[in-house]
Amino acid sequence: MTDVSQQLFFNAEQAIDTDPAETQEWRDAFLSLAASQGPERARQILNELARLARSQRVGWTPELNTPYVNTIAVEGQPVFPGDLAIEERLASLMRWNALAMVVRANQAYGELGGHIASYASAADLFETGFNHFFKAGRQGDLVFFQPHSAPGVYARAFLEGRLSEADLLHYRQEITAPGEGARGLSSYPHPWLMPDFWQFPTGSMGLGPISSIYHARFMRYLSHRQLQDCSARKVWGVFGDGEMDEPESMSALTLAAREKLDNLVWVVNCNLQRLDGPVRGNGRIIDELEKLFAGAGWNVIKLVWGSDWDGLFARDTNGALTRAFANTVDGQMQTFAAKDGRFNRDNFFGQNPELAALAQGMTDEQIDRLKRGGHDLVKIHAAYAAAAAHTGQPTVVLAQTKKGYGMGSAGQGKMTTHSQKKLDETDLIEFRNRFNLPLTDAQATGLAFYKPATDSAEMRYLREHRERLGGSLPQRETACDVLPVPPLTDYGQFALAADGKEMSTTMAFVRMLGNLLKDKALGPRIVPIVADEARTFGMANLFKQVGIYSSVGQRYAPEDIGSVLSYREALDGQILEEGISEAGAIASWTAAATSYSVHGLAMLPFYIYYSMFGFQRVGDAIWAAADQRARGFLLGATSGRTTLGGEGLQHQDGSSHLMAATIPNCKAYDPAFAGELAVIIDAGMREMLVERKDVFYYVTLMNENYANPDLPEGAAEGVLKGGYHFGSYGPQDGQGGQRVTLLGSGAILTEVVKAAQQLAEHGVGADVFSITSWSELAREGEASHDAQRSPYIAQLLAASSGPIIAATDYVRAVPESIRAYLPAERRYKTLGTDGFGRSDTRAALRAFFQVDAASIAAAATSILGAAA
Repeated sequence: MTDVSQQLFFNAEQAIDTDPAETQEWRDAFLSLAASQGPERARQILNELARLARSQRVGWTPELNTPYVNTIAVEGQPVFPGDLAIEERLASLMRWNALAMVVRANQAYGELGGHIASYASAADLFETGFNHFFKAGRQGDLVFFQPHSAPGVYARAFLEGRLSEADLLHYRQEITAPGEGARGLSSYPHPWLMPDFWQFPTGSMGLGPISSIYHARFMRYLSHRQLQDCSARKVWGVFGDGEMDEPESMSALTLAAREKLDNLVWVVNCNLQRLDGPVRGNGRIIDELEKLFAGAGWNVIKLVWGSDWDGLFARDTNGALTRAFANTVDGQMQTFAAKDGRFNRDNFFGQNPELAALAQGMTDEQIDRLKRGGHDLVKIHAAYAAAAAHTGQPTVVLAQTKKGYGMGSAGQGKMTTHSQKKLDETDLIEFRNRFNLPLTDAQATGLAFYKPATDSAEMRYLREHRERLGGSLPQRETACDVLPVPPLTDYGQFALAADGKEMSTTMAFVRMLGNLLKDKALGPRIVPIVADEARTFGMANLFKQVGIYSSVGQRYAPEDIGSVLSYREALDGQILEEGISEAGAIASWTAAATSYSVHGLAMLPFYIYYSMFGFQRVGDAIWAAADQRARGFLLGATSGRTTLGGEGLQHQDGSSHLMAATIPNCKAYDPAFAGELAVIIDAGMREMLVERKDVFYYVTLMNENYANPDLPEGAAEGVLKGGYHFGSYGPQDGQGGQRVTLLGSGAILTEVVKAAQQLAEHGVGADVFSITSWSELAREGEASHDAQRSPYIAQLLAASSGPIIAATDYVRAVPESIRAYLPAERRYKTLGTDGFGRSDTRAALRAFFQVDAASIAAAATSILGAAA
């Protein structure tokens, strides 16, 4: 072994065998058993021995790691069903066109960025799926693509004729492209920007994995509720090994296993390298992931070595290769990927005489060309076929690749390869030669895109295989039937004519939801979602009414079985009770909210949760849902910083409306009364289900009971626009005295009304406006400025007079958002709950934050006094 090798390898700790002869007897006995009675009997004996070991407390459990070799043995591989030579040529063309697209964009505009190395490592993983497994169409598969590999997907769409050369020339130029007669291509999968192309946004790493799990589970939900048969469909996810460090990537593995989601296949591209360096330089990420997935209950298929290694393994009768791999960490594997055949001969095969003997007769070039499993189409097909056929468990394929595969000295396996965007002429010629591309030197150095003739064998093969699988992918469709919405009076009359009854807006929502679930057309399409808080929100009555979805039904008699509100799980249950997992609940909501495009079946999800655990906690996932053009309701219950009382800081939301306002297709409302809420719910359902607009609603709810008035006649339009005149108090215009205008929303509107009444007692007149949506007012105001017309809020306040005081249960930045659209001559003061929350009574909290009636009245008096 060379000095370099001695520095880079470590020896695994070996337990001393005190009786090798006896060990050999046990080995021989087991091998004889397996040979004579088969693997099932062998597993039975192993399980029995494991049980015996536990009963004797010997402190042993089976190792979850298997040797660093392929799970599927050579003799277990099916016959490759395609034309290997054509598929390899096609994969090479995809690699070239993807590389040319990124490099050309950066030659023209150095700031555009882009990635070559990720797709270079994943190309064969993608192509095997495209050619043999990924079914398209409304009854096809769902495929989540590794985001940094987007250039490769564009390259395939170019060969399919879905994208033009002009489109490829406008990679990452979405604004410029239309003016030049081309389509701009988004950096990563982006359904909002490319709505007929990308189906799932995966650019925020970690969100694709969890989303794929909940989409697979939602397909089971649709099947079990007999809404759509999804039994023949699969969810495929191609993700990166570095991405597995994101907490969302790992957070739902046990759910997938518990639900036996054998319609789910993950392919983790283990190129062993993240952005800055090795994923696990001092360990082996494939071993780590194998333990993790196997322990979570997944079927694990390791795809480590290509076919070129099969002969070496066959000649290696003493296990020298397996031992060497067990002692090689990923940092060294990356070095092997970056170096040439001579280096690998000296530093891998040169470790000991046994390995050196295996490499005898191989040229340096042959050693350099030894493929890792993720670059061998035959091995990939075998792994995918086994994954697709497996039942009872989700499957993960751990595929070892080289990052920047084929980029040679320009980037293969190098620390800097993730950000490699430029190649010089020598690198381009080398790449051309490496993949035997049909390009002249001038074409290669000029980065010419290459597309074979339409009637060529390659193009016919490409088309035939996709036609056999249902068409092109990715492809997003939006056609779905209109889902009728019942009249508002059918389910919300009690809210419109509340007649002073005391209720919270949460209570009103749950009552409306229960009524909607009874509607024969809409009811079955509603998906109620909670994260272990149904009882908190008064939804326990729905357990009996529609049941909680369970893939196995209910195998126990619940403790409260005799209760009217007993816990009921059912195979056709409608409620998705996600446990204490807001990330899981929002992933379920997204699956339901995008069902209209993913499945051609409009569903209406209502996800109700503590508002503090929404945008603040899973805001990135909500953005991803927005990108995917979700349609549904998010209900932020116990909203505001003072409405929840004793719970304190970590449960008190003062900023969700500020965050919601940043999402363009999110319409956020903060209703104070049941009548306002009813109008908002009705309008949202019609906008999403009848008009089929790509919007979703965020509505905040309170758990505070107070008297609810009837909705004033004619107020509905103002409710939806963002505000309406609620009432006048004290002396009216023309009766003398000072006047103020008070704006309030949600939980604080009742305090605003009390403040108006207090001011009236002191001879000050007040007009009170219920502001149902600060963000809708601000958006309309901005649009009005652009159109050079008076903003709605200015028109609304025109009949009032005096300074304007706004009070909310949120940070002051929320009411500040409309300042620019108010009459310039009138003073505007905002009151809010900036700072950290506290635990105390509602009254104490509102006084502390100065949003109670007394503080609002004092603010008005102060402004009036200053004006006088």
